[in-house]
Amino acid sequence: MKLSIERASLLKAVAQAQSVVERRNTIPILANVLIEAEGESVQFRATDLDIEVVDRAPAQVTRAGATTVSAVTLNEIVRKLPDGALVTLTEDGATGRLTIEAGRSNFSLATLPKEDFPVMATSDYASNFSVPAPVLRRLFDKSKFAISTEETRYYLNGVYMHVADSEGGKVLRCVATDGHRLARIDADLPQGAGDMAGVIVPRKTVGEMRKLLDDDDMQIAVSVSETKIRFATPDITLTSKVIDGTFPDYTRVIPQGNTRKMEVDASEFAKAVDRVATVSSERSRAVKLSLDQDKLILSVNAPDSGAAEEELSVAYSDERLEIGFNAKYLLEIASQVDRENAVFMFNSSGDPTLMREGNDTSAIYVVMPMRV
Repeated sequence: MKLSIERASLLKAVAQAQSVVERRNTIPILANVLIEAEGESVQFRATDLDIEVVDRAPAQVTRAGATTVSAVTLNEIVRKLPDGALVTLTEDGATGRLTIEAGRSNFSLATLPKEDFPVMATSDYASNFSVPAPVLRRLFDKSKFAISTEETRYYLNGVYMHVADSEGGKVLRCVATDGHRLARIDADLPQGAGDMAGVIVPRKTVGEMRKLLDDDDMQIAVSVSETKIRFATPDITLTSKVIDGTFPDYTRVIPQGNTRKMEVDASEFAKAVDRVATVSSERSRAVKLSLDQDKLILSVNAPDSGAAEEELSVAYSDERLEIGFNAKYLLEIASQVDRENAVFMFNSSGDPTLMREGNDTSAIYVVMPMRV
């Protein structure tokens, strides 16, 4: 195998591939990237047996072929080469080495047989549709903060993507929860997605897939089967197993009868929470919200370290209310708000609180209160 490729194209492809590779694994071949050169392109394939990413890049292929080398080492080498360099990759079958040349730099890496590289089994995808990158980015960016990290409740370790009914008809919906907070984000249902089975997209896949979504003009082809999900652009295909479990009925925890309404400038609120939480003990990080006529007092009382209080002007006309929350959860939810105002709907100090952006119900968040 011999090929020449621009450094920028090579770095983009290899960086995406090596991020999928698990740093610690007992199977040596899983630390490698499979390089396959043919025609006028080269593709880089990496997997951790749960996720597989295939990245294609244009190249001048002098001799077609395939080999595998350490993904992390290759990425480090390419990252340190000068901008604009033309990189030549040559595999010598006799020595089992891959030579990387660029200008006066020359590297030689050990390879492993391409036959040993595991290729993810293909799946019959029942649903195929395409979604604009900004839509998919919003769905996952706004929900991923609520993904659970508890291994015992593995079915919460991802984002539940499914077709749901809303007031305006069917929508494509992403939900994540860890039992303390919940995010539910809706988007218009893409053509062809109506019969999609609900799937739980794992946390790592959400992070990897996010890298495909930076180009606002890009359409992402999404394919879903019962066991796998695939996201594809013209250059990159990311295939992942989905979490084998049943996502709980999240509609039961979304409060319907919360009538006490507070409207507040989202960024001012987030900054104020951050300031008062500075004195709280890391373990609980409880912030108390005291609401009265058009006034909110945020306070923290940590006996071992100190106390803090800050007053904010808000729109609130219901009866007095005192309620406590974990400061981290409040900050994460407030930072999701793209619009100026965040609307909080309370019931009592012991009930879950609902938050949305202005009057927009396509993104809603639920947070459980704390005793303070």
